Amino acid sequence: MSFGKVATTELTNEISAEGAFVRQKNRFTTPFGKAEGQLPVEANRYRILWAPVCPWAHRSIIVRKLLGLEDVISVGTLDPIRPDKTPSDWAFTLDEGNVDPVLGIHYLSEAYLKADPDYQGRFTVPAVVDLQTGKVVNNDYFNLTRYWETEWKEFHKPDAPDLYPEELRDEIDKLNDILFHDVNNGVYKAGFARSQEAYEDACNLVFHRLDELEKRLNHSRYLFGDKITESDVRLYVTLARFDCAYFNGFRVNKKMLKDYPNLWAYARDLYQQPGFGETTDFDAIKKHYHLCCLVTNPHQILPLGPEEELWLTPHGRDTRTYQ
Repeated sequence: MSFGKVATTELTNEISAEGAFVRQKNRFTTPFGKAEGQLPVEANRYRILWAPVCPWAHRSIIVRKLLGLEDVISVGTLDPIRPDKTPSDWAFTLDEGNVDPVLGIHYLSEAYLKADPDYQGRFTVPAVVDLQTGKVVNNDYFNLTRYWETEWKEFHKPDAPDLYPEELRDEIDKLNDILFHDVNNGVYKAGFARSQEAYEDACNLVFHRLDELEKRLNHSRYLFGDKITESDVRLYVTLARFDCAYFNGFRVNKKMLKDYPNLWAYARDLYQQPGFGETTDFDAIKKHYHLCCLVTNPHQILPLGPEEELWLTPHGRDTRTYQ
């Protein structure tokens, strides 16, 4: 994700003739693996750059944590408030000297342009940088978690969960595709629409899918039974941002997350699991969307709620009977 006060003026190439938002394709998509031409899987060779505000980056960090990859893939964290520059960018202003302590760069764009001096797209996170070259080698947010789960298996901790079990992969892939189009990216299609029709189509699609997921979660604790999978991670990152950013900022305001009993309890269930709540930064999320991402907040007023303590209330998903 890479939208900001400056970036909103740079979305022209991602808006269709009908005013619909069409997300740019990823530029660096070479997969990790052992085949010729793939990115080698090596401990301490890569650094993932992320911002806690971004759902696409957040899910990569959750999976990294769940699988125990923290000691083999380092992480650099960018400021939730984007720098006021053109083209839009992300900055390492949270670190001493305003540079990433490993890469020695101030802007995310430096790693992108080192990989491709002619790069014309938005500078997005997550971005995996090869420490041997300082270049971005992968920004394929859609597949990155699956690489962590499959190609990096030799580095998983002994008790790591199987987030992508072979017997469910086809079903997980199908659901992930639906989640992306209708929910994960659906909120952005609503928020960045430039016509009433495009907005209404996107907004209705989001809530149609949430309604379906609400029904599904009445029958099992997680999306695929009683074990967390890749799909749960993907849904969670949107739910975590829904009430505090998307509901008001992106006008997906037919219902709030708390209006869905199953989804709200499910989101709290995940938040209270290791790897989820500890990587969820509501303060950063609100700062980005309301002080940086939205052009409809000229006085830079930061919302106070929702209260984070609500995410720690009992959810009952672990004790209820499912039908």
